[in-house]
Amino acid sequence: MELITLDGNGARLGRVLRARRKEMGRTIASVAVDAGLSVPYIANLENGRGNPTLAALDRLATALDTRLTVELAPAAADTAEPGPADDDAAAALARSARAREVAALLAADGRTSAAEVTDGLAAALRGLSALTGADATARDLDRLLDLLLLARRPAP
Repeated sequence: MELITLDGNGARLGRVLRARRKEMGRTIASVAVDAGLSVPYIANLENGRGNPTLAALDRLATALDTRLTVELAPAAADTAEPGPADDDAAAALARSARAREVAALLAADGRTSAAEVTDGLAAALRGLSALTGADATARDLDRLLDLLLLARRPAP
Protein backbone atom coordinates (compact mmCIF):
# COMPACT_ATOMS: atom_id res chain seq x y z
CA MET A 1 0.00 0.00 0.00
CA GLU A 2 1.18 3.48 -0.78
CA LEU A 3 2.40 5.93 1.81
CA ILE A 4 0.15 8.97 1.44
CA THR A 5 0.94 12.46 2.62
CA LEU A 6 -2.24 14.47 2.97
CA ASP A 7 -1.69 17.90 1.52
CA GLY A 8 -4.99 19.65 1.98
CA ASN A 9 -6.78 17.97 -0.90
CA GLY A 10 -7.98 14.42 -0.95
CA ALA A 11 -7.16 13.64 -4.57
CA ARG A 12 -4.15 11.46 -3.75
CA LEU A 13 -6.01 9.66 -0.97
CA GLY A 14 -8.94 9.06 -3.32
CA ARG A 15 -6.70 7.61 -6.03
CA VAL A 16 -5.06 5.25 -3.56
CA LEU A 17 -8.38 4.12 -2.09
CA ARG A 18 -9.85 3.45 -5.53
CA ALA A 19 -6.71 1.65 -6.73
CA ARG A 20 -6.65 -0.61 -3.66
CA ARG A 21 -10.36 -1.39 -3.98
CA LYS A 22 -9.99 -2.25 -7.67
CA GLU A 23 -6.82 -4.24 -7.00
CA MET A 24 -8.90 -6.37 -4.65
CA GLY A 25 -11.70 -6.69 -7.22
CA ARG A 26 -14.19 -5.09 -4.85
CA THR A 27 -17.11 -2.79 -5.47
CA ILE A 28 -17.73 0.40 -3.54
CA ALA A 29 -20.85 -1.25 -2.10
CA SER A 30 -18.94 -4.24 -0.72
CA VAL A 31 -16.32 -2.00 0.87
CA ALA A 32 -19.06 0.23 2.27
CA VAL A 33 -20.73 -2.74 3.95
CA ASP A 34 -17.47 -3.99 5.46
CA ALA A 35 -16.48 -0.51 6.64
CA GLY A 36 -19.93 0.46 7.91
CA LEU A 37 -19.92 3.55 5.69
CA SER A 38 -22.25 4.71 2.94
CA VAL A 39 -21.61 4.17 -0.75
CA PRO A 40 -21.85 7.93 -1.52
CA TYR A 41 -19.37 8.70 1.28
CA ILE A 42 -16.77 6.31 -0.15
CA ALA A 43 -17.46 7.46 -3.72
CA ASN A 44 -16.87 11.06 -2.64
CA LEU A 45 -13.59 10.12 -0.95
CA GLU A 46 -12.45 8.25 -4.07
CA ASN A 47 -13.25 11.37 -6.09
CA GLY A 48 -11.11 13.56 -3.83
CA ARG A 49 -14.03 15.10 -1.96
CA GLY A 50 -14.88 14.98 1.71
CA ASN A 51 -13.00 15.27 4.94
CA PRO A 52 -12.78 11.79 6.45
CA THR A 53 -12.26 11.24 10.14
CA LEU A 54 -9.47 9.03 11.37
CA ALA A 55 -12.11 6.54 12.50
CA ALA A 56 -13.59 6.38 8.98
CA LEU A 57 -10.13 5.98 7.44
CA ASP A 58 -9.32 3.21 9.91
CA ARG A 59 -12.55 1.38 9.02
CA LEU A 60 -11.78 1.79 5.31
CA ALA A 61 -8.23 0.54 5.80
CA THR A 62 -9.54 -2.56 7.59
CA ALA A 63 -12.15 -3.19 4.88
CA LEU A 64 -9.39 -2.90 2.26
CA ASP A 65 -7.10 -5.27 4.18
CA THR A 66 -4.55 -2.56 4.92
CA ARG A 67 -3.59 -0.61 8.00
CA LEU A 68 -3.83 3.06 8.77
CA THR A 69 -0.70 4.71 10.13
CA VAL A 70 -0.69 8.34 11.22
CA GLU A 71 2.53 10.29 11.59
CA LEU A 72 3.09 13.88 12.55
CA ALA A 73 6.16 15.14 10.73
CA PRO A 74 8.03 18.44 10.55
CA ALA A 75 6.69 21.10 8.19
CA ALA A 76 7.64 20.68 4.53
CA ALA A 77 10.52 23.15 4.73
CA ASP A 78 12.12 21.00 7.42
CA THR A 79 11.67 17.60 5.74
CA ALA A 80 14.31 17.72 3.01
CA GLU A 81 17.16 15.40 3.82
CA PRO A 82 20.61 16.90 3.50
CA GLY A 83 22.15 16.07 0.17
CA PRO A 84 25.72 15.41 -0.88
CA ALA A 85 28.23 18.24 -0.91
CA ASP A 86 27.92 18.52 -4.69
CA ASP A 87 24.15 18.99 -4.42
CA ASP A 88 22.29 20.20 -7.49
CA ALA A 89 18.71 21.07 -8.43
CA ALA A 90 17.99 17.55 -9.72
CA ALA A 91 19.14 15.96 -6.45
CA ALA A 92 17.07 18.43 -4.44
CA LEU A 93 13.99 17.65 -6.52
CA ALA A 94 14.60 13.91 -6.09
CA ARG A 95 14.46 14.40 -2.30
CA SER A 96 11.03 16.08 -2.34
CA ALA A 97 8.25 14.64 -0.20
CA ARG A 98 6.43 13.05 -3.15
CA ALA A 99 9.65 11.63 -4.58
CA ARG A 100 10.43 10.04 -1.18
CA GLU A 101 6.92 8.53 -1.09
CA VAL A 102 7.28 7.03 -4.55
CA ALA A 103 10.82 5.83 -3.80
CA ALA A 104 9.56 4.04 -0.69
CA LEU A 105 6.73 2.47 -2.69
CA LEU A 106 9.07 1.29 -5.45
CA ALA A 107 11.56 -0.03 -2.91
CA ALA A 108 8.85 -2.00 -1.10
CA ASP A 109 9.29 -4.95 -3.46
CA GLY A 110 12.83 -5.43 -2.15
CA ARG A 111 14.53 -5.30 -5.55
CA THR A 112 16.01 -1.87 -4.88
CA SER A 113 16.38 0.57 -2.02
CA ALA A 114 14.69 3.93 -1.65
CA ALA A 115 18.14 5.56 -1.84
CA GLU A 116 18.83 3.85 -5.18
CA VAL A 117 15.47 5.02 -6.51
CA THR A 118 16.23 8.58 -5.35
CA ASP A 119 19.66 8.46 -7.00
CA GLY A 120 18.05 7.18 -10.20
CA LEU A 121 15.47 9.97 -10.14
CA ALA A 122 18.22 12.58 -9.76
CA ALA A 123 20.16 11.01 -12.65
CA ALA A 124 17.04 10.95 -14.84
CA LEU A 125 16.35 14.61 -14.06
CA ARG A 126 19.95 15.52 -14.86
CA GLY A 127 19.62 13.64 -18.16
CA LEU A 128 16.41 15.49 -18.94
CA SER A 129 18.14 18.78 -18.21
CA ALA A 130 21.02 17.85 -20.50
CA LEU A 131 18.61 16.95 -23.30
CA THR A 132 16.47 20.07 -23.00
CA GLY A 133 19.15 22.55 -22.02
CA ALA A 134 17.04 23.73 -19.09
CA ASP A 135 16.95 22.79 -15.42
CA ALA A 136 14.39 20.12 -14.53
CA THR A 137 11.38 21.45 -12.64
CA ALA A 138 9.02 20.06 -10.02
CA ARG A 139 6.55 19.53 -12.84
CA ASP A 140 9.12 17.39 -14.69
CA LEU A 141 9.63 15.38 -11.50
CA ASP A 142 5.87 14.85 -11.13
CA ARG A 143 5.67 13.55 -14.70
CA LEU A 144 8.56 11.18 -14.09
CA LEU A 145 7.02 9.92 -10.85
CA ASP A 146 3.65 9.41 -12.56
CA LEU A 147 5.38 7.43 -15.30
CA LEU A 148 7.16 5.23 -12.76
CA LEU A 149 3.90 4.56 -10.91
CA LEU A 150 2.11 3.71 -14.16
CA ALA A 151 4.97 1.43 -15.24
CA ARG A 152 4.73 -0.66 -12.07
CA ARG A 153 1.01 -1.37 -12.52
CA PRO A 154 0.13 -4.80 -13.84
CA ALA A 155 -1.02 -4.84 -17.46
CA PRO A 156 -4.83 -4.94 -17.84
